[in-house]
Amino acid sequence: MRGGVRISVFINTPSCPLPFALSPQTRTVLFSGLFHFHSKVSQTKKSANMSRKFFVGGNWKMNGDKKSLGELIQTLNSGKVDSNVEVVCGAPSIYLDFARSKLDAKFGVAAQNCYKVSKGAFTGEISPAMIKDCGVNWVILGHSERRHVFGESDELIGQKTAHALESGLGVIACIGEKLDEREGGITEKVVFAQTKVIADNVKDWSKVVLAYEPVWAIGTGKTASPQQAQEVHEKLRAWLKTNVSDAVANSVRIIYGGSVTGGTCKELASQKDVDGFLVGGASLKPEFIDIINAKA
Repeated sequence: MRGGVRISVFINTPSCPLPFALSPQTRTVLFSGLFHFHSKVSQTKKSANMSRKFFVGGNWKMNGDKKSLGELIQTLNSGKVDSNVEVVCGAPSIYLDFARSKLDAKFGVAAQNCYKVSKGAFTGEISPAMIKDCGVNWVILGHSERRHVFGESDELIGQKTAHALESGLGVIACIGEKLDEREGGITEKVVFAQTKVIADNVKDWSKVVLAYEPVWAIGTGKTASPQQAQEVHEKLRAWLKTNVSDAVANSVRIIYGGSVTGGTCKELASQKDVDGFLVGGASLKPEFIDIINAKA
């Protein structure tokens, strides 16, 4: 009671709010504590974001020959790239050895696919063991073109993920909704289901990068707005927190893919839950260096 006026605060419980009269001294201590708690939470979130090393993958897809890829590699090797960015180039399988031998050691190399077992009568497939034998340490799995052109199921992608990780490869695991799914309002349902199958097959999340690639933005020239990308990335991180752990949610890198260019990369990179890019067509051009340096 002060000057005839009763001062109360309401502390919400699951069942009901409870009123408590507080002295001025108690109020000062309480609100000071709340302020410091909020500051600590904000600092923790900022620290988690800063600890996630920016990751840029270039997916060359079924493009190039030794001449054109050799020229691209020369451009990358001689270019000035941000040393705080992890860069991995996804070469066609027949050029994995070539890419690894020509690219500077500061660049990683990824295969664009692999099978779920180490060897056998699987004509046309390659195994994680073969990929590693070329000195390559990454593989892209679950890309929308593997899902929708070649009919790979969530289950198969999960099995591939498990075997690749067990074999010591890092996995760039792709997820994303088609245009009709976004327009139908089921983006979250689709990407959460895809993420669950991947999560069920991961033991060591330090070897996994999640790539959110809205299918409607791949190779179409359409790019999700920075706000659209951030919204999905934030919800994916919340899903990981609820279904895996706080530590994984804070540490796993979630990158964006879908017509990323030198002109769109900086604003996308400024979003707090966008930890890099998986780049298609632009990774075959000199502007890939601008994309790598989007945070610089």
